[in-house]
Amino acid sequence: MRLYDDRLECFLGATPLMTLRRGRPYSSGKHGHIHALRRKPAALLNLVYREQLFPRRAYQRAFEGLLASDSEKQACRTMVGLLALAHDRACEAELAAIIEADLDAGRLPDLDALYRRFAPDASAIPDITVELVPRHLYDELGTVRAGSAA
Repeated sequence: MRLYDDRLECFLGATPLMTLRRGRPYSSGKHGHIHALRRKPAALLNLVYREQLFPRRAYQRAFEGLLASDSEKQACRTMVGLLALAHDRACEAELAAIIEADLDAGRLPDLDALYRRFAPDASAIPDITVELVPRHLYDELGTVRAGSAA
């Protein structure tokens, strides 16, 4: 795989297989902001459109609770982690329900525990083994094809 700013070039050995356009987060939507905030989570504190960034009321409540109990820097880091988790794992509603239950029980969201809970299931990822043919067989295949064409 060769990575370029605008494309990905895929190879099998030296043989080019395909070229893909490289995706980028939307700059005008919520999700583009989440990716930008990962680099500077403290920017969440003074973000003008912060309220619009929270997909549900539970996320706003969590941020308020985090600000009240942690340092501003840590509260922002945890909140950006929660927003990124909801986006990356497509679990916005389920995560909001868990956050809501934690807040109602007087607990703040535990980001590490939530990452473990929403981690991909390792058993669902297939184990793929690729067996490559020895290179000298390609040479033989080329000579057989050239001999049959004559």
